[in-house]
Amino acid sequence: MPKRAAIRAEAERLRHLFEAAGAVPVETSVLQPAEVLLDLYGEDIRARAYVTSDALRGEQMLRPDFTVPVVQMHMEHGAEPARYTYSGAVFRRQEDDAARSNEYTQVGFEIFERAAPEASDAEVFALFYDILRPLGLRAATGDIGILMAAVDGLQTTDRRKAALRRHIWRPRRFRALIDRFSGRAPVPEARKALLAAGDPMANAGAMIGLRGPDEIAARIRALREDQAAAPISGAEVDLIDAILAVRETSLNALERLRDIAVDMPAILPAVDRLAARLDAMEARGIDVKTLDFEASYGRTQMEYYDGFVFGFSAEGRPDLPLVASGGRYDALTRQLGRGREIPAVGGVIRPDLVLGLEGAQ
Repeated sequence: MPKRAAIRAEAERLRHLFEAAGAVPVETSVLQPAEVLLDLYGEDIRARAYVTSDALRGEQMLRPDFTVPVVQMHMEHGAEPARYTYSGAVFRRQEDDAARSNEYTQVGFEIFERAAPEASDAEVFALFYDILRPLGLRAATGDIGILMAAVDGLQTTDRRKAALRRHIWRPRRFRALIDRFSGRAPVPEARKALLAAGDPMANAGAMIGLRGPDEIAARIRALREDQAAAPISGAEVDLIDAILAVRETSLNALERLRDIAVDMPAILPAVDRLAARLDAMEARGIDVKTLDFEASYGRTQMEYYDGFVFGFSAEGRPDLPLVASGGRYDALTRQLGRGREIPAVGGVIRPDLVLGLEGAQ
């Protein structure tokens, strides 16, 4: 592991490169209000963040990343368009791999701009690509927006679509819901009995937990409505699976997705955005003929990405996390903007990994 002084120097070098690309340097507090992050990600965030308490300010979290506070800052004070850069420590709990750092430095670059979002995607990616080119990393891209569009286009209830969208970033849960909503997974006998009962609460016993009788009754009604809904068709499930299976070079992936869009026209606008992004990348010198695209890429990352995603990894070093990653998070600006929103895209680099890989060359 490089020494802290070397990491700080590398972080400063990277930040200066982003400043040269037009970014304004900004800083955020290390302690962030837990309420905002819990509202965005739910209780799952507790498993990967350090939580503390303040007598006056309530629950606080050590900064798990920079994007949320930078978005808050921009939505409150920022002019348009805007480019920002930052560097500093982030903190992540590690429950499965003690070898991974729970504190490390990120250097980031973010664009908030309404005009030509695909051009902004290409600008961010090309900047990271050029900075990291000497390391010979594998670049991978994806687009969460295509899967979101596919879910929105399903011939099923709004409640089911909302559940699927909520779990896009949890592949196993997403698959379980698809199987349940399509009838491919049997309904558990206990649930059948519960929903068939005239009064499901008759033999419930003492109330334990935070949910009251009204909340439980509403949940049972929702389960009954779901049981009565027609299953998602096998053809639509096959199309979802076909999208998730797309893993090709970018131009081949684009052609495959256009073929799928013939039977699932709901994804066509997202596929057109992918085509426009590839054109913008090519104009910036990226060889899109060899650039990898995976439709499922980014589904296990932080849940604010809702469009283009990318990552740079060291081939032959599966022990290392991503050296750099990023993507588009338009919906996050809407959630934090109090009625305002703006297209936004950005990414982060880990200077400690850059230094480690440089030293291994």
